[in-house]
Amino acid sequence: MNRDGETAKHPNLGTRGSSSETIHDPSQVLVVGKSPINRVVVSKIVERSGLRPISEAPDMAVRTLRSLVPGAIVLDGGPDNKDCDNLMSGIEALRRASGRSFPPVILLSTKNGTPESLGLSDIIDVVVAKPITPERLQPVIDRLIGR
Repeated sequence: MNRDGETAKHPNLGTRGSSSETIHDPSQVLVVGKSPINRVVVSKIVERSGLRPISEAPDMAVRTLRSLVPGAIVLDGGPDNKDCDNLMSGIEALRRASGRSFPPVILLSTKNGTPESLGLSDIIDVVVAKPITPERLQPVIDRLIGR
């Protein structure tokens, strides 16, 4: 909230009505991570797929997910895959409400594995091992978005 008591609007989301209104935008990809450098790298890869990235730190992303259902979510798990744990319940609720695995979620991980081997199969669709490169990440984004 700003000092006038109005809800602050996210600069990438434009103007919207009441705070209970949710925007569904399949052209946007929520890029979440503690590292600003990793968020920039991932955002550039998202742009190469013709999509619009919204780059957020994990704490801000929690609020963004209350008002936006993006076309996909990319989570940077950090060194221990726990940097975005505070988002998991919100993502799980979005996916449950959609009645299917939407929005698709990609985890960027320091560990090789599958969502099942990491114990995240209900929330994560694909695990992409770091280092983050366009050759690794872009085909995954394209496939999940269905382009």
